Amino acid sequence: MSIVCGLPLLECVYCLACARWAWKRCLHTAGHDSETWGLATAEEFEPVPRLCRYILGVYEEDLRHPLWEPAGGYGINPDWLIRKNTYENAKGCAPPYIIYLDHEHADIVLAIRGLNLAKESDYAVLLDNKLGQRKFDGGYVHNGLLKAAAWVLDAECDVLRELVEKYPNYTLTLTGHSLGSGVAALLTMVVVHNRDKLANIDRKRIRCYAIAPARCMSLNLAVRYADLINSVVLQDDFLPRTATPLEDIFKSLFCLPCLLCLRCMRDTCIPEEKMFRDPRRLYAPGRLYHIVERKPFRMGRFPPVVRTAVPVDGRFEHIVLSCNATSDHAIIWIEREAKRALDLMLEKDKIVEIPAKQKMERQATLAREHNQEHKAALQRAVTLAVPHAYSPSQYGTFSDPEEGDNSSRSSEGSSYDPSKKSMKQESWDEMIDRLFEKDESGHLLFKKPNNDNSR
Repeated sequence: MSIVCGLPLLECVYCLACARWAWKRCLHTAGHDSETWGLATAEEFEPVPRLCRYILGVYEEDLRHPLWEPAGGYGINPDWLIRKNTYENAKGCAPPYIIYLDHEHADIVLAIRGLNLAKESDYAVLLDNKLGQRKFDGGYVHNGLLKAAAWVLDAECDVLRELVEKYPNYTLTLTGHSLGSGVAALLTMVVVHNRDKLANIDRKRIRCYAIAPARCMSLNLAVRYADLINSVVLQDDFLPRTATPLEDIFKSLFCLPCLLCLRCMRDTCIPEEKMFRDPRRLYAPGRLYHIVERKPFRMGRFPPVVRTAVPVDGRFEHIVLSCNATSDHAIIWIEREAKRALDLMLEKDKIVEIPAKQKMERQATLAREHNQEHKAALQRAVTLAVPHAYSPSQYGTFSDPEEGDNSSRSSEGSSYDPSKKSMKQESWDEMIDRLFEKDESGHLLFKKPNNDNSR
């Protein structure tokens, strides 16, 4: 009898919790996520629209006769295209990509396309993950995306090594959209820990731009690699904010109300501090660039503004209830708004008429500021007791990058503890043997889940 009498009280508590959650979500807009961040400059944001067009170029079958060319074109010279990989070539191990030698910007670009809703292999990569399944470099990463990144490097390391050696003054830029952004981000980490496969390329020559990124690495890794990885998010985009494992979302499509109720109770009852201290929780990688161009509650638009930071807490933790949550994920809209934002930045610089010498000084100042901001983020991660977070000096990232990188090549579960430097590290060949198997023709294929050691 007492239990029956208590049911109305439990229903009231549950309804109040749901009402509180809905009230908070309805009042939360995308502008709140980055309202305290600084403004990006034209110099640092310049590659973004260009790389978006390169990613769009991956969708074309023949770049000499494009069918879906955006206004202004892709900006790709077909004669500089080194490699174009398709679904047939990848055999389901990775999304299609191109390798493009951009002589105009002194850049070696590997651009990876986003999720193809009609391809089962893309879903297989995306859903090949469980919470806490794969450890890498002292943190947790998305298992399927890591395997795809390893496949890409193993398939293209000879081509990339040749280009890196032939053009020593060119940067190596890894970029992708949506599913491809996660592959590009984890490929950056794999490259950093296997630079010997790319002629010992200088760490400073490597960079990554993850467009509309998936959550693919734990918080300590997301902050640690912020000097190399840059994530670009358009206003209300849902994917960087989706903390629920993607495999759970797809499996819960037939019981979506159940999933929403669980998210409601969790967000209401669990403090954010406790959530980001979960070492298995994945986040959008690296430095964040947030493009904001709409007023709250669809009350009009204003010229797009790009804000940037290396946040530790408040890292796109809340889904925005918006009609544009899915459209803001589209690469074509991101390219368009990024181009508008960059044009406004360049127009402002042109009005001010900054001399060339001062521009160079501003670039040097910007690099120092980013370096200091990165160090501050690493230190804040330690202060907030983020699992496996360490102060900058223990990475070797700033004072001695060579030592820090070589001491942990392809190490799963490494925590950058100096006392563990003498431990045997997993080699590249051992990593490939563990993740893949060869078919009769010698092509690499993913091992079946029951043969793949997940830890």
